[in-house]
Amino acid sequence: MATFRQRPLRSGVVVPHTVEWHGRLGARLLFWLVQGCGATWRVEAEDRSGLLRMAGGARPPVIFCLWHNRLAVALRMQQVILERRGLAKPMAAMVSASKDGGLLARVLELAGIQPVRGSSSRRGPQALLELKTWAERGYDLAITPDGPRGPRCVVQDGAVALGQITGLPIIPVNVLVGWKWTVNSWDRFQVPLPFSRCHVRLGEPVVVPEDASDALREELRQTLEKRLRELAPD
Repeated sequence: MATFRQRPLRSGVVVPHTVEWHGRLGARLLFWLVQGCGATWRVEAEDRSGLLRMAGGARPPVIFCLWHNRLAVALRMQQVILERRGLAKPMAAMVSASKDGGLLARVLELAGIQPVRGSSSRRGPQALLELKTWAERGYDLAITPDGPRGPRCVVQDGAVALGQITGLPIIPVNVLVGWKWTVNSWDRFQVPLPFSRCHVRLGEPVVVPEDASDALREELRQTLEKRLRELAPD
């Protein structure tokens, strides 16, 4: 059975932060900004996973795994790469239970993506079980394996644990962004500028057996991290 290491909490019950009216307004403005700016991005795809060669109706759910600093491109990947090929499925994404996570969760809701609140430090095991439920309904899943607090570009236990409890293949995704603004944050968050070229690369899937040992999970965690880094320089 997969384990997910959660840091000790001061109380037994963790309630995800929600956003008030000004946060909801900010999320809507941010969503419109990403949609408007994203419409000018030149999004290309390189597929090493085989996913884009599948017939849309027969495609099983997968787990998309991408670095936290590439989140700005994630919505356009869903719309431009998957929807245009008839491969889009409903999606659920793991989002931090923190205050910042509440804002991102609202943006995802506006994009039609189901947020599931949790991280290594807050609601981690609960979130994994909720994501499994969405996968059983036919949803794709998405996770940022180094979020929400890093270390940057280091895969944490949650991604492999999610692959183990769901049985879904983990597809590493990385993006080469041309013109961009890099935010001075822990993850060096990348914001593509208007008319930037965004080259999305889907890597070879990682499959975690249901009965994987601790040693095998660690090996697969390292494999996933290596494949993500090979797809694009940080």
